[in-house]
Amino acid sequence: MSGFPEWARELDLAPHPEGGWYRETWRSELTIDHSALPPEYSGPRSAGTAILFLLMPGQESAWHTVLSAELWLYHRGGTLVLEIGQDRHAARSCLLGSDIVAGEHPQIVVPPGHWQRARPLNDEPCLVSCVVTPGFDFDDFALLRQAPCS
Repeated sequence: MSGFPEWARELDLAPHPEGGWYRETWRSELTIDHSALPPEYSGPRSAGTAILFLLMPGQESAWHTVLSAELWLYHRGGTLVLEIGQDRHAARSCLLGSDIVAGEHPQIVVPPGHWQRARPLNDEPCLVSCVVTPGFDFDDFALLRQAPCS
């Protein structure tokens, strides 16, 4: 993890399939029965989950969607641009950060099933948490892989 600030090394992060770095920090012991969930869920889910998520300058998460609602919480570093939309071609950009006067938000909700991607606005790493409810499961995750340029 060369180029990581010292504080990021202390977090014990691993590469995330969508890009960036992450570590699951919480998985609720409370389980929601499959019969209480919408039919698109393949089985029971934890009531909620949380991860730490880091994007370094120049990194961008791939377009992805999750069946559940996802709450993004800003922690430190530069501003994060979070694009959100029911259709990724009509996504709106939101700023996740600490400068509320400048239009940044310390937390942003991505509604269930919406497409999303994120990138640092400038040349600073950005550390956030993502809380998902019902809890995250890779069965509920769809990732848009970009075709390589020819």
